[in-house]
Amino acid sequence: MKFNVQLDKLGTETAFAVSAEAEAWSKKGHKIYPFHLGDMNIPTPENIRQATYKYMTEGHNGYCPASGIPELREALAMDVGAKRNVNYSAENVVIQPGGKPTIWKFIAAVMNRGQGVLYPSPGYPIYESQIEYQGGVALPYRYVETKNGFAIDLDQLRSSISNDTVALIYNNYQNPLSAASSQEEIETLADIAIDHDLWVLSDDAYYEIRYTDDPPRSIVSIPGMQDRTVILYSFSKKYAMTGWRIGASIGPKELASHIAKLNVNDESCTNHFIQWAMIEALHDDISEPKNILDELCMRRDTAVTTLNSIDGISIPSPESTFYLFPNITAVMNKKGFKDIEQFRIAVLEQTGVSFCTRNHFGRPGEDEKEHFIRFAYSGIGVHDIREGIEKFKSWIVA
Repeated sequence: MKFNVQLDKLGTETAFAVSAEAEAWSKKGHKIYPFHLGDMNIPTPENIRQATYKYMTEGHNGYCPASGIPELREALAMDVGAKRNVNYSAENVVIQPGGKPTIWKFIAAVMNRGQGVLYPSPGYPIYESQIEYQGGVALPYRYVETKNGFAIDLDQLRSSISNDTVALIYNNYQNPLSAASSQEEIETLADIAIDHDLWVLSDDAYYEIRYTDDPPRSIVSIPGMQDRTVILYSFSKKYAMTGWRIGASIGPKELASHIAKLNVNDESCTNHFIQWAMIEALHDDISEPKNILDELCMRRDTAVTTLNSIDGISIPSPESTFYLFPNITAVMNKKGFKDIEQFRIAVLEQTGVSFCTRNHFGRPGEDEKEHFIRFAYSGIGVHDIREGIEKFKSWIVA
């Protein structure tokens, strides 16, 4: 008996493997400082929990339309459109069981076998996995390190485009880099998409996880982009709902209808009663998201300050997400490591500090010579952030 050969091309979210290693080390009696997984240890707001219970007990526990209940689709269309200065209706919105389903459904809807899709590397590993599993050609585009963070290597991106390239995956406020595009960078990407007639997946998972009063920037706001762009929307980060699994695909009506058909063939529909609760969350959208952001901001400031106290590490304070991506090449050289995975495991076993490396976010390019790690601070409190990084620092200087 044999399996589908395409399974060999299906990757995983390897941060979960790091999490399993950390848990195994913890069971041996060691304290773990969990910087590895972008999960959240912040409670989901009380109003959402109460609303969910209310709708559950009122009987909203059966099937609902594959594209989601009309009331939530309309509320989300209004909210997302207003925050991006575009107009959407319920017909543009397809509710999903989380943010991740939008990735594979977008690719399934716009890409044929043998066609190319541009995606960020380092980037969320499921992009690469789904492109290759569905028979496409994965075209990674890279970032360059600057004094202010990371910027897209636009020349390298342009050079990767061919007549067979059909789509661009773009993650502003980026995981794992926390990269935030300038308006100029967004406009250049929009010009590239229009010039080459590319579909665009705008992964907006961290669109509202930002620590500045400046309004967030979206590629869908650029003239000519709304009709070729699908937004990946997630409730997970904004409302600390990573395990609730609810999100949406938002885009042109015809493409939305194809994605809704994929819903029918996959999960039938998204959890019914949670959808009703999210309407109330969108209508009461002031205090609780701000409280979550305030907590994350304190964690960011603690992590940035403590990491920057380590000789050989220098990172700017990012305006978005809950990740830090320091260059640790000098630190590895100081400790005599050439292999970044050996470095990661040594740090875990000797300090309890657990993190992911660049290798967990897409295949590194052959020309990549520097070493980076990702610190996620969404699932660890301020005290443990400081204590864990200080242990990391002490190990480095020992």
